[in-house]
Amino acid sequence: MGYGTGVGTRTAVVTGAASPRGIGFHTALRFAREGWAVALLDIDGDGVEAAAARVREAHDVPVLAARVDVTDQGSVRAAAAAIDASDLPPVGALANIAGVPSPVPFLEVDLELWHRIVDINLTGVFLTCQAFLPAMIENGYGRIVNMSSVSAQQGGGVFSKTPYSAAKAGVLGLTRSLAREVAGHGITVNAVSPGAVDTDIRLSGTSDELEAAITAAIPLGRQASVEDIAATFVWLSSEDAGYITGCTQNINGGAYIA
Repeated sequence: MGYGTGVGTRTAVVTGAASPRGIGFHTALRFAREGWAVALLDIDGDGVEAAAARVREAHDVPVLAARVDVTDQGSVRAAAAAIDASDLPPVGALANIAGVPSPVPFLEVDLELWHRIVDINLTGVFLTCQAFLPAMIENGYGRIVNMSSVSAQQGGGVFSKTPYSAAKAGVLGLTRSLAREVAGHGITVNAVSPGAVDTDIRLSGTSDELEAAITAAIPLGRQASVEDIAATFVWLSSEDAGYITGCTQNINGGAYIA
């Protein structure tokens, strides 16, 4: 297929990959640029097909797109089976990026919203890890990188509030425990914890005043770009990062220093 050896003999699976200005899409692009085959997953079927076409146009690697609801076990397992049955090489990396924000004040959060935020941001990570881990274990190689948030570490304070912070804190616990469980199989599991990132999904419910205040509080003087986050996902999925597991990689410009 023209992808040679090394990372090109493996597939990176990226969830939440449809938005043109999203972290997932740019992470998929970055994987492809580094020679990985890529499987893009998103609940937006038309959007993820368009995203996959853009990746194919930019890079000469095998690409697959699938509409997936990460909160639905059947949908996730069907995607894993389709990737396994395709011409793509074995899955070597899983980037769990699908997520939704939640700026609603705590006393206004109803149970339906709570479940939606937790299901997409946390349960989705659980389901995708369960679906793709067996093949990684069989192959003796795997990199899982999960999206958390600085909101989990400092208790909100950027844009989203309590349900989101709780779900993203759950991602950190899942990451650390799973890293310990699967280390003996040659698989690493890490988390990425961004601060404010310039994406459509976060900016859709904010204001110029709030954005100015958020940026002013960042020591490096700017919000993260999608490329800042994508680069970290891809590096943690590389062979060079093979001795790093159970860690949380902060990417916040110095806004939160632990």
